[in-house]
Amino acid sequence: MPDRHPHLDRLAIVLVVACSFLWGLNQVAVKGIVHEVPPLVQATIRSLLGAVLVLAWALARGIPMWRRDGTLAGGLIAGALFGGEFACVFLGLQYTTASRMIVFIYIAPFVVAIGMPFISRAERLAAHQVGGLLLAFSGVALAFAEGFTQPEAGPRQWLGDTLGVVAAVLWGATTLAIRATPLASAAPEKTLVYQLGVSGVLLLAGSLAHGDTWTVALSAAAWTSLGYQSVVVVFVSYLVWFWLVRHYQATQLSAFTLLTPVFGLMLGVFVLGEPVTVRLVAALAGVVAGIALVNRRRAAA
Repeated sequence: MPDRHPHLDRLAIVLVVACSFLWGLNQVAVKGIVHEVPPLVQATIRSLLGAVLVLAWALARGIPMWRRDGTLAGGLIAGALFGGEFACVFLGLQYTTASRMIVFIYIAPFVVAIGMPFISRAERLAAHQVGGLLLAFSGVALAFAEGFTQPEAGPRQWLGDTLGVVAAVLWGATTLAIRATPLASAAPEKTLVYQLGVSGVLLLAGSLAHGDTWTVALSAAAWTSLGYQSVVVVFVSYLVWFWLVRHYQATQLSAFTLLTPVFGLMLGVFVLGEPVTVRLVAALAGVVAGIALVNRRRAAA
């Protein structure tokens, strides 16, 4: 097992915040071309191209990818959970609003916080850390509270909301599966190839079943967005994320991912021209305060 740090150091904080920023920008990139490239098509291209890039990177560095190391079962589980998460999100958006969906998705850190003590007793949360997660999540919910005041999405909105909750559970379960199986000691590249490869196949099947149109006659903006999603987000940031999960506590890392939707809102302001709101400022304050509580060291006994 690699050395695991009990607290996030400066390097970890910089990397996880950078990842959250990239993931927030990814939402803008997806939204910008969704009228041209269907969401399931985008997700499939991102996963499959990302898997090829990571596999090529691993082979170039001499990282063993085909060795029998007991990771196959865990890899298939993690990949299926990863693919299921995205399937639930895309299907759920047919019945509920994006604002509601993203709030439900970010229940995932609670899933990790609840499940991690069953895997590692050292990662049991103290009372003030639970309070920090609640405060940070409240900040995120506040930023997207407008979604709760919009007209009802339709009589089947409950189905979309439920799928959002399921997606959050699957996201948290993916992190737990990585830590609870031999994937915890596997190379991050191998873990990522499992997730991208399995999810890519599942998403492709879902896209074909959904009847999505596939074409290479895309605009420069669409190809740029797909390249960003596949290379920067999937290839670079996901490798960094899995390295972090192997070396730092997953509960503390997951708390920082609550910055992702806040970054998404900020980038929406600057890139898409969306207005700045008081709720955004309040959400940032809540997230920062919550993260500070989660990462505060336990008082000496």
